[in-house]
Amino acid sequence: MSSTEKSVILSIQHLDKEFSLRSSKLFGKPEILHALSDVSLDVYEGETLGVIGESGCGKSTLGRCIVQLHRATSGKIIYGDKDITKLDGAELKGIHKDIQMIFQDSYSSLDPRFTAAAAIEEPMLIYGMEADKSRREETVLALMKEVGLDVQHLQRYPHEFSGGQRQRINVARALVLDPRIIICDEPVSALDVSIQAQVLNLFRKLQRERGLTYLFISHDLSVIKHVSDRVAIMYLGRVVELCPSETIYANPLHPYTQALLSAIPPETPFEKTREHRLTGEIPSPIGKQVGCPLANRCPKATERCHNERPVLAEVENHHQVACFLYHDETAE
Repeated sequence: MSSTEKSVILSIQHLDKEFSLRSSKLFGKPEILHALSDVSLDVYEGETLGVIGESGCGKSTLGRCIVQLHRATSGKIIYGDKDITKLDGAELKGIHKDIQMIFQDSYSSLDPRFTAAAAIEEPMLIYGMEADKSRREETVLALMKEVGLDVQHLQRYPHEFSGGQRQRINVARALVLDPRIIICDEPVSALDVSIQAQVLNLFRKLQRERGLTYLFISHDLSVIKHVSDRVAIMYLGRVVELCPSETIYANPLHPYTQALLSAIPPETPFEKTREHRLTGEIPSPIGKQVGCPLANRCPKATERCHNERPVLAEVENHHQVACFLYHDETAE
């Protein structure tokens, strides 16, 4: 189903997130780290939007801002008819029920004092969803079966499970609240490749059966290719390209995306790939940001790229890119 036939379930509008850092000088002013800069994305109901980029590009910060683990510096996150960034207390708690997050580290995400059953049951107690203990136990059993866990292991503790099994417990914890959106922050990157495939297949199965919407964050291009309907490429806190998954691999436009994809080894020895290299160091996200963040590394950069910042704009059908090679629109 194309994005035009789907309704927007989550809209991120001009989102900025800055962190204040202690100055490196003894009596200097605090410095500003720009983790997110003018990020705008629409997430469609029932899709998987993959977010990919190198470490430090801001993709995990984006996920944490959506669930309000980080408060955005400016911008909006619209869910339903509400701006999440303006909510707190009971209103924000209600949003958390609909938008859950699964983290990379499956072990630290679980309380080591809780058994698997207690960990899955806990959200129901926090949200007062079911007063009857026997019904809560039935729900826990059903969820363990749904995510592929042996119900005989109900009373085991986190350290008694493998990494893949612990991540399945975290999935069950998220599902117990019956959410509409799940933010998946590198959920399989710490797992063995064979286990990765099993967990990814679980995510796809749950999406089909429950109609879930995923924002899937990863640095692994093969994982993103496997799970995503659309892909957003991030670089230094900005979205530089956004398009359907098959398009990003067949026709990458932004020089950064081209370099990122050319680093993937060919699937067969006979497959030819064009090499796109970036030179120089990744610029610092600290301090004033001027021009395109890739300008110092891009072989196609012009003087304009160093002085003006291109906005993310549609240049082909459902294909947006932030690059002066394809349009003349600049950010304010």
